[in-house]
Amino acid sequence: MPTPAEPLKIGTRGSPLALAQAYETRARLSAAFSLPEEAFEIVVIKTTGDKVLDRPLKEIGGKGLFTREIEDALLDGGIDIAVHSMKDMPTLQPEGLILDTYLPREDTRDAFVSPFPGGMADLPQGAVVGSSSLRRRAQLLNRRPDLQVVEFRGNVQTRMKKLSEGVARATFLAMAGLNRLKMDDVARVAVEHEEMLPAVAQGAIGIERRIDDPRAEEMLAAIHDGPTGRRLMAERSFLLRLDGSCETPIAGLALLEGDELWLRGEILRPDGSESISGELRGPASDGQALGLALAAELLGRAPKDFFSWR
Repeated sequence: MPTPAEPLKIGTRGSPLALAQAYETRARLSAAFSLPEEAFEIVVIKTTGDKVLDRPLKEIGGKGLFTREIEDALLDGGIDIAVHSMKDMPTLQPEGLILDTYLPREDTRDAFVSPFPGGMADLPQGAVVGSSSLRRRAQLLNRRPDLQVVEFRGNVQTRMKKLSEGVARATFLAMAGLNRLKMDDVARVAVEHEEMLPAVAQGAIGIERRIDDPRAEEMLAAIHDGPTGRRLMAERSFLLRLDGSCETPIAGLALLEGDELWLRGEILRPDGSESISGELRGPASDGQALGLALAAELLGRAPKDFFSWR
């Protein structure tokens, strides 16, 4: 077991939300093994996505921008485990690494955030909304083509500052992030799933480790949340079949209903001009097959240029 003298090193990004997720991981490991928090060291690693804030994600590499440097440190032995927001994670891990531990999932809904009262439907004609997410931009323009959408990069605090400066009338954040940061003072309206499906794996924390590290494997197994794992198996299989990246607007959500899993998905043209959605139900143990099947169904209904900008 790790000790204060030889701690287990937890790699993370340095944003307040990333640190909150790392602290939660540390607290769960500490409680599971009756170890002092000093037996775990938080190691902050700056990623490409944190360094480049003036360009859209699709222009600088898409998914992997918030994980690559952390995974390099994990492979090099500089850290022992890595804590990630699962919606940022590519569907395939580098050789030698495995992602098979998830903490209990938070609220999966998006939050419509604005200093003005009301929700998305109450925005005035032609209002400016800020978002860096292609999925949110496409969904918003699909529902409200009259709106103007501008780039809104940065962590939660940065985006809130831009909103206060009047760069946009409203923006979207994840309810999970606001809850984990205990930002109860932020004026927001939760966007229900029927109005806007979230990003695949939104609200979930994943913990990555080296395949050949039995100590990390044993410790992480003690804090793994099985229901979250079953839901993400379906969602990430859906994303994998669609070849999802930061260049493709894809939404998906799996819910457990007893022993059954209900998977919903949506793909959109990047300009929001067209949306294709569907759903499947099946045994919770068949999550991977359900994800692949729903993705194949949606792709079968989409023209070949569907993800291209018009």
